Amino acid sequence: MDGGMRVFGTRSPTGSRFDPTRGPPCRDPRNPQNHKKNGPSSGKIEVLTTIFRKELSRMAIIPQLSLFSWQDLEELGDLERLVLVLETVPDEALMAHLEAARGHGRNTYPVRAMWNSVLAGVVFQHPSIESLRRELARNAQLRMLCGFRTAAVPPASAYTRFLHRLMAEQDTVDGMFEQLVDDLAAVLPDFGQRLAMDSKGISSRAVRPAKNPTADGRRDVDADFGRKEYRGVHEDGTPWTKVVKWFGYKLHLVVDSTYELPVAWEVTKASVSDVTRAMPLLDHLHHRHGVLLSRAVLLTADRGYDDTKLIAACWDTYQIKPVIDIRNMWRDPDATRVLPGHSTVTYNYRGDVFCQDPVTGQVHTMSNGGFEVRRQRLKKRCPARFAGVSCRGQDTCPVVQGLRIPLQTDRRIFTPMDRASYQWKREYAHRTAVERVNSRLDVSFGLELHTIRGLKKMQLRCGLALIVMLAMALGRIRQRQPERMRRLVG
Repeated sequence: MDGGMRVFGTRSPTGSRFDPTRGPPCRDPRNPQNHKKNGPSSGKIEVLTTIFRKELSRMAIIPQLSLFSWQDLEELGDLERLVLVLETVPDEALMAHLEAARGHGRNTYPVRAMWNSVLAGVVFQHPSIESLRRELARNAQLRMLCGFRTAAVPPASAYTRFLHRLMAEQDTVDGMFEQLVDDLAAVLPDFGQRLAMDSKGISSRAVRPAKNPTADGRRDVDADFGRKEYRGVHEDGTPWTKVVKWFGYKLHLVVDSTYELPVAWEVTKASVSDVTRAMPLLDHLHHRHGVLLSRAVLLTADRGYDDTKLIAACWDTYQIKPVIDIRNMWRDPDATRVLPGHSTVTYNYRGDVFCQDPVTGQVHTMSNGGFEVRRQRLKKRCPARFAGVSCRGQDTCPVVQGLRIPLQTDRRIFTPMDRASYQWKREYAHRTAVERVNSRLDVSFGLELHTIRGLKKMQLRCGLALIVMLAMALGRIRQRQPERMRRLVG
């Protein structure tokens, strides 16, 4: 028990534990021996404890508290993370709705205290409400920080009712996420320039469809089966395939790949295709965060989003260069096709362009010359002139001066950022940012091990996790600690 208390508890300067509600052991300020022992930080813990008691006594009734100065946060240890979130989350609209709904009813467990404790469950990675209740029961400091004025911990039934109210306010919860995105865009001038898109499967607590399709609040009647297939090639050249199946849901994410923070999200059934939710997410960004989307230069995604309409719309509608991996959709046996209008030039499905030596018939890969925005064409250069390749028929080659390939030749293959360029490969490497966000959601925010059944519950849980993620990042920036903005712990 003592080892667990060290996480949230506080020790007096003498090493003995004290109750924050009563204050530390008294020292006589007139005794010079006490000043000598304490040194220049004399009274710091006493002052902090006094602030702690005063602020917590008002937490359940005063909106948007300023609990501590940023310098005082270090004294709280692990609780500092919760204070950071409570200070940053724009929850006043939600609190007003919930308090209006409660009206003049019983206020044994105040709305604000319940909400703060739910956020504490996310911040401190509690897998269930019972785990959170146990922590509240043993940790008086956490109870006070949440706003509970007595030692009584809300029963499980109170949390059940409160979470149902939160699910009814999902639009307001979503609005908090949108506000945090706007706040981050205001303090980070390059926030949103590089976007990455992906989805992650989230298993339901249930393992199969319910035999009884009637919803009762316990059985999962929303989830279905999802499937993802991964393919690659071993070092020895042999292909491999990995198939992952699950019963549950799918979280679709758009993240800033520089800061590894989400900017748009949606939860669907597991069977929903990734590519079908890509344009709705971009359209949402356009209407809700137009300024942020106007900054976007690139959108990276894996081959699950390989779609002609999506690739064309990224550039034509939003002026975003799509960096999306491509699948081999060619059914003909030839590895290359002749480029229209150029009998000696061919290309493959990955966008590599080749020219043929008119004398020897040898094939060379053409050099990349960039993208002409006004003409909407990719430039290709003669490899003999720009790459030093030996070509005996250079003088008679019809493409010695290079060529321009219209994007309309094949919108999937020929994109504004040349697939055959080194720049494309460098930018595609940024796609792993969304995978790291997915990993944090699994490990740090508890989406890998949970007890959730039902689409509405999953939407609320994912929304809370993403809100805490953004609030932590924004709080760290305001603390002038941007290097810690991605951390939930430490």
